[in-house]
This record gives sequence, structure tokens and C-alpha cells, in this order.
Amino acid sequence: MVFNFNLATLANLEEVAQWVLKNAAHKVLVFNGEMGAGKTTLIKEICKQLQVQDAVSSPTYAIVNEYCTVRSERIFHFDFYRLNHESEASDFGVEEYLDSEDWCLLEWAEKITNLMPSQFTEINIALSGQARSYQLKNQTI
Repeated sequence: MVFNFNLATLANLEEVAQWVLKNAAHKVLVFNGEMGAGKTTLIKEICKQLQVQDAVSSPTYAIVNEYCTVRSERIFHFDFYRLNHESEASDFGVEEYLDSEDWCLLEWAEKITNLMPSQFTEINIALSGQARSYQLKNQTI
């Protein structure tokens, strides 16, 4: 099933984050969109909704950031943009993270296609001026 959500401004991003968490069938969330579409911004709001205690920032250079919620749940935020080959992700054990049953929030997941779990939720973000449209698909490969 495919879900769609449109947002005229980022002022109501909280609604999008709640919508994603309500409709995501899996804890592995893949965020797709061009550079500057708002992937990290949405991830920050999702982390806020999940009551993350830590500061949330893009793991562009670290590749993965770990956050903790007030309920001691772990959330892993990945940014694979700087990977040259998916073997780099395999080398640090990305499969263990993805199989952990913890929340895993992935940016630029197309760089690790062969390492993806069989089930994940995909969020596609399209930017048109200041407006954004979001499409959510629960995937089973």
C-alpha cells in the first residue's frame, strides 16, 4: 500500500513525522530525495517524536549516529552519501544494525542496495518550490 502526504511549508513537519511513524510497517526507514529535499530535517522530527534525548545531526562523515530515547530505545541514523562502495558499509557491520530490530533511519540507501533487509519502509520526498510531497511505501523484497 502506498500513502501520500503533501506539505506546503515545513511549519507542519511534526504532522509528517507522526504520519510516517503511524504508517511505517517496519523500523528500517529509507529516505529518498534529492540533495536538499529535507531528508535529515524529517529524520530530526521523527527522532523528536520518538523522544530522542540526544542532539540529532547528519552523520555525513561518521556514516552512522546512535541516539537514545527516554525509554532507552536505540535509534541508528545512517548517511551513506560518502560511501564509494557498499563493501564499506559491510565492513562496519551495517547488516547487524539493520537486523537489530532497533529504529534504523537511512539516507542514500541506494548505495547499499545488496545489503538491505527484505522488509523496510521507503519515504520518497519530492521538492517543488517550498512545498514538499511525501510518499510512503512499505516494501518487501
